This record gives sequence, C-alpha cells and structure tokens, in this order.
Amino acid sequence: MARLAETGGADSIWVSDHFFYRPRTGGQTGYHEGWTLLSALAAATERVEIGPLVLATSFRSPGLLAKMAATASDVAGGRLILGLGCGWHEPEYQAFGFPFDHRVGRFEEALEIVVRLLREGSVTFKGRWYELDDAIVLPPPAHRTPIMVAAGRPRMMRATARFADQWQSAWFGRPDANYRTELDAFRAACDAEGRDPATVELTVGVNVGGDDPDDPRLALDPAQIADGLAEWAALGVGHVQIVVTPTTPAGFETALEGIRRFRD
Repeated sequence: MARLAETGGADSIWVSDHFFYRPRTGGQTGYHEGWTLLSALAAATERVEIGPLVLATSFRSPGLLAKMAATASDVAGGRLILGLGCGWHEPEYQAFGFPFDHRVGRFEEALEIVVRLLREGSVTFKGRWYELDDAIVLPPPAHRTPIMVAAGRPRMMRATARFADQWQSAWFGRPDANYRTELDAFRAACDAEGRDPATVELTVGVNVGGDDPDDPRLALDPAQIADGLAEWAALGVGHVQIVVTPTTPAGFETALEGIRRFRD
C-alpha cells in the first residue's frame, strides 16, 4: 500500500499509534505497532515523507522517543515528520498500565525534551514527570526532523506554538465552521506565546469515503477530493493527511486520482 501511494504521487504516508481500539458499543480493532511499521516503511520507500499520525508520548519515554526519531530519520534519508500527541483512548492506558492522569502536563515536558534533544543534541532536565541528566543523542541525526503536534485545546495549542514546526487538526471533510474556530484558537495561542502563526505549517486530517453520517467526510470521488483539497489550500493549509475508507488498493487509486486532479 505504501509503494502504491508513492508511485501514485502521494507526498507522504502515515501510520497510527495504538495498541487497539475498543468502542463503548463493544468489539475491538487491533493495530500493528506503529513505530516498527514506520521503520519498515522508511526502508521500503524512497521519495515520500513518512510519519506517525500521531505518536502518543505516553507510550515511550521522551529520551527513547528522540533516539528512535533520529535513527528513523537517518534510515529514511531525512524524510521523517515526527507527529506527536498526548494520547486519548483510555482503555489502552488501563490495559497496558500507563498513567492516564495529567496527560497534558506529561506531554508538555516530553515535548520539550524531545525537541531539545533533536535540536540541541543533549539535555539536562528536571521536571515533575521526567528527569534527565546529560542525556545525549549520539550519533547526532544527519537531518532536521520537523515536529508536528496534534492539538485541539488551548493548552496543547500553546505547547505547539512553543515548540512545534507544524500544527495538526482532525478530522474533517471540507473546511467548516468547526475548523475555522480551531484555527482562530490556534492563532490566539501563537499570539499568547509570542509566535508568528505564519511560522507554523498548518496540517489537517481529512476523512475520505465511508458512510458515517456523524463524521464529516469527502466522498470517495476524484472530483470531490480535488475540490476539497483546493478549499484546504485556499485556507493556507500546507499538508493534508487523507484517511481513505475502504483502505484498499482500489480506494487508494481513487484518492490518488483526486490528488492528481487537484495538482492539474
């Protein structure tokens, strides 16, 4: 599927970071481990950017996470975008023994540590949740890895404004009032942190296909996908991550045709 996306003209491919998903209505969905898949994709592709959408900082220590990112970036020849978030699916935390309390506070510390290790190379840090003493990433990464943060609320948005290169918001079909409200809130967070919003790339997760009436989606139709991408571009969004339903080669081919039409 990754090679199909690459040869078909996609700019990037993404993996999710979950142990499983258990909806309250019952049943469960399993996932392969995200970072292992990402490492395989780094070696199996040549052109596309790759990234986790997004990696839960709760599941790995920040020092290890920075080391993994530096290594994967080198394997991929600098094509990694490091997407980070604080996690949200409580059943995973309960099942595997991760603390679910103070997720944003823990995330703020983890984000600072990861960014400083990747940008500065070494960190001494003493916080409420993490403590590092002359931690170092060696060998240093050969490429600068963009940091993308998924954030939907003010405190996470302010952390994004402090440290990230990209802000990710999801899930949408076409731009709507909800997205514009989030965008205004993010710009306010940048102002509060003294950050020029123009220096943060906007990225948006978009659902394509499927039949969930409560979930805004673009139809799995090349013309509608092309029109939707044009609307996002007009808002200044620099990168769109498309989730295609059904996730099949045929679904990918249709989405890729929509991307080609948008570019034409």
